[in-house]
Amino acid sequence: MTGRAAPVVAPAVAGDSRLFRTVLGAFATGVTVVTVGGARPHGMTANAFASVSLDPPLVLVCIDRKAVMHEVMAAAEYFAVSVLAASQEGVARHFADDWRPRGRAQFEAVDWSPGEVSGAPLIRGAAAWLECALWRSYDGGDHTIVLGRSLAMGRRADEDALLFHGGRFRRFAEEP
Repeated sequence: MTGRAAPVVAPAVAGDSRLFRTVLGAFATGVTVVTVGGARPHGMTANAFASVSLDPPLVLVCIDRKAVMHEVMAAAEYFAVSVLAASQEGVARHFADDWRPRGRAQFEAVDWSPGEVSGAPLIRGAAAWLECALWRSYDGGDHTIVLGRSLAMGRRADEDALLFHGGRFRRFAEEP
């Protein structure tokens, strides 16, 4: 016995994007809505979000080069991240829908308020939120890796975050 588990999905060569997505689906993530305010407000659902550094306080979000947010973010000075609560699956689906209205109209379907520092929309009821100044951007293949320096943040201690795993939205299980 080697101690290695048998693969559930047959191994494949690099470049198999469907298998790559399936494999990465085994990693549970939180679900966020990333927003930009100003003259062209925009929001998008993102689960490619992570902390980067405590000093300075940096986070990253990865944005598809084909997404509307890619162009909007490139012109922005600030952005906000709302870490969605377990009860906000509908909000996640709304900002993932390519057919939603553009501009300010896309925010009419959700409860939000402008960030005090960034002016970017913050989703009310979110488990946590950050307002960030655009710090750096890096090439990430078909995505751009955007780093933001946190200027303001908050967390609701009474809210569990919405999860994404295996291509589905999930919630924390209650402890026995």
